[in-house]
Amino acid sequence: MMLDKDLQSIQAARELVKNAKNAQRQFAKFTQEQVDKIVAHIAAEAARHAETLAKSAHQETGFGRWQDKVLKNLFASTQVHEHIRDMKTVGIIADDSAKKVMEVGVPLGVITALVPSTNPTSTIFYKTLIALKAGNAIIFSPHPNAKVCSQQAIDVVKRAALEAGAPEGIVDGVTLLTMQATETLMKSKDVSLILATGGEGMVRAAYASGTPTISGGPGNGPAFIERSANIPQAVKDIITSKTFDNGVICASEQSIIAERCIYDQVHFELVRQGAYLMNEQESDQLAAILLRPNGMINPELVGQCAVTLAQKAGFIVPATTTVLVSPQTTVSPQNPYSREKLCPVLGLYVEENWHTACERVLALLTNEGMGHTLVIHTQNPDVVREFALEKPVFRMLVNTPAALGGIGATTNITPALTLGCGALGGGSSSDNVGPMNLLNVRKVGYGVRSIEDLRQPVVAPAPACEPTFSACVEPTVTPTAVVKPVSIFEDTRFTGSDIAPTVAVIPAASNAIASNQGDDRFTTAVSPVNDEINEAQVERIIKQVMGRLAP
Repeated sequence: MMLDKDLQSIQAARELVKNAKNAQRQFAKFTQEQVDKIVAHIAAEAARHAETLAKSAHQETGFGRWQDKVLKNLFASTQVHEHIRDMKTVGIIADDSAKKVMEVGVPLGVITALVPSTNPTSTIFYKTLIALKAGNAIIFSPHPNAKVCSQQAIDVVKRAALEAGAPEGIVDGVTLLTMQATETLMKSKDVSLILATGGEGMVRAAYASGTPTISGGPGNGPAFIERSANIPQAVKDIITSKTFDNGVICASEQSIIAERCIYDQVHFELVRQGAYLMNEQESDQLAAILLRPNGMINPELVGQCAVTLAQKAGFIVPATTTVLVSPQTTVSPQNPYSREKLCPVLGLYVEENWHTACERVLALLTNEGMGHTLVIHTQNPDVVREFALEKPVFRMLVNTPAALGGIGATTNITPALTLGCGALGGGSSSDNVGPMNLLNVRKVGYGVRSIEDLRQPVVAPAPACEPTFSACVEPTVTPTAVVKPVSIFEDTRFTGSDIAPTVAVIPAASNAIASNQGDDRFTTAVSPVNDEINEAQVERIIKQVMGRLAP
């Protein structure tokens, strides 16, 4: 009996999980050297196919620019591999002999990976490398609108893994794509983690599956140009970022915020560098098609160039136009210019100073993109610190194109194509996700204290100063234990013995007073001038000590 497509896809998904589980059991026994050899070969093969797969992705999806997709494929293979190459992920990954703590890397098992249509080949390269580096198997569920190019990318990494000695089934993908197949993968008891990159609906479904999930999230990155910025360079960075692959990277800028005192310069540079500032009517025309009636982004505009976007909206711009810019004063879910736009379109806000710019940044992030990314162009480190301490994002970028800085291409942030938004963005991780996010760590701790040690009374250290004094004065003696006072005749300074005396603890107030007045009990002025001890010297010292201790 012939099964229908849905049932066939479910059965095929179950087979993929079964094969991946068996493969991972074998792979978990591989040495670090064996794993690294496999990962290196996959990276090299992926890089070798970077251009072919970039063209295939552009042809199938119509998104972005194939030239930029080549760079993304190379980034996801070569640069990601360079970053993870020397990581210890297998066996003992850390051993602290001083603290007597050892750490062992433990793979998660089988990972299901969701692939977005905006990065359908580079995501497969990147996720394969980090999953296998951590000792896991991985199964991909491509986006239906990019299934051909994604399958081509899966074939490349699958073949490379086998060539390098990995067990069959360690990396694979769904070929009969249905929602039921993806749901089967996500809910399988033999899948340890879902690595989700894609639309908001798919990410929500992943979290709802009951399987642990690490995800990216929607971006809505503001770009603040502060008055001390190198304005020509800042505008260049923003336009470079927003036109890279026609804006499909979620870390790319979505709005510009400029201080009023430099706005004329910003405006001049935008126009000089090819930006087209729309008038109110043109802004309304484009806004009418940017979002669907349900408030979601219009997929027909994703990854299209500025000239095409204007044509679709019903107006004409110069052929050299780089980005479309709309002056704005409001932020709301209904205003598409204050939301994520996966195309070269920017909102533009003018603020009186950096304090009001802060408020605008917060409003934009609260509207959409909490936890994701913002970029600031400034030469003022104080402004950087203020933003870093308060803004609700986990990637704050300074003086760099956000799309490339956020993924770690132009910054030293971890190279990644899954950008976590943390609890602020409804996710489980705030990291640029790498191999260390995809393994567990077994702690091995040696005993270093006995129960008798734990039962010893805890002595709180004496406070450094008393509240009755205006300045803190360090105590002259730091006590290690509370003991009974000893006779002055037992002090080695009088006996000449090498045995260290037991130090009596003086109450904190007495310490402070003694420190303030200076303790000269055993200074040259009162100590014997020679090593002989006579009765007169001892009596004089005792009288002096008793006089100080008298109330």
